[in-house]
Amino acid sequence: MDYIKTNDTVQMMATAGKTKADLSIRDILIKSALSGSFLGFATTLAFTAATQTGLDIVGAIIFPTGFVMILLLNLELVTGSFAIIPIANMRGLTTKSAMFRNLSWAFIGNLLGALFYAVLFTISISKFGHHFDSALIDKVIAVAETKTIGYKALGFDGMIVLLVNALLCNWMVTMGAMMNFTSHATIGKIAAMWIPIFIFFAQGFEHSVVNMFVIPAGMMLGADVSFSDWWLWNQIPATIGNFISGFVFTGLAFHLVTKHVLSKK
Repeated sequence: MDYIKTNDTVQMMATAGKTKADLSIRDILIKSALSGSFLGFATTLAFTAATQTGLDIVGAIIFPTGFVMILLLNLELVTGSFAIIPIANMRGLTTKSAMFRNLSWAFIGNLLGALFYAVLFTISISKFGHHFDSALIDKVIAVAETKTIGYKALGFDGMIVLLVNALLCNWMVTMGAMMNFTSHATIGKIAAMWIPIFIFFAQGFEHSVVNMFVIPAGMMLGADVSFSDWWLWNQIPATIGNFISGFVFTGLAFHLVTKHVLSKK
């Protein structure tokens, strides 16, 4: 059977976490920059499908393409690593300093890649600033504003909603990263990963790396969003929420429920 049992899946995640923690800074930056760009591609593909069909669910169905590329190519996505590397640390395969070294540089690389694609995309979609009458541009602007000033308008309650949406998002994203280890076959990996990524995107939860693209892209296209709105009312709290759910709901939870099997070996 191709299916890999949960106990073995978690141990494979721990081994992968060690490998990630041991990467050089150069490799982390290159791999994470590619990931940030690929998620930008997937986001604009999803928005294109949504605007063409009038159905956001269609965009959500095809959004996982970018995530699948990242995992199959073994690149660096900080939100997935929020579960994978902590498991390696909890099982004594890497240190906390090595873990936070990877997560810090991966965050930077994801941001650089997402910004790079945002610049290229805005040049393409706006015809280098000559054409802004586009349903896709309107979609990007609306999403960027919803993800920032939409929360800001609710004050403290908006911050709570933002954090909860970030928790819910990366619970599914890290499950997608985990599902990558449940099969040896490429088609099995793709099918398994697709499910949780579709779940998070279809419900509009907050993914910090996707937001590294969509919010600055919206700003470049004319969204009424300031730099402080981006970071204070999305990027920082979304990243914190993503880390908590990835670490606790997936990393810690699956480490604990499989730890007894590890101790018997």
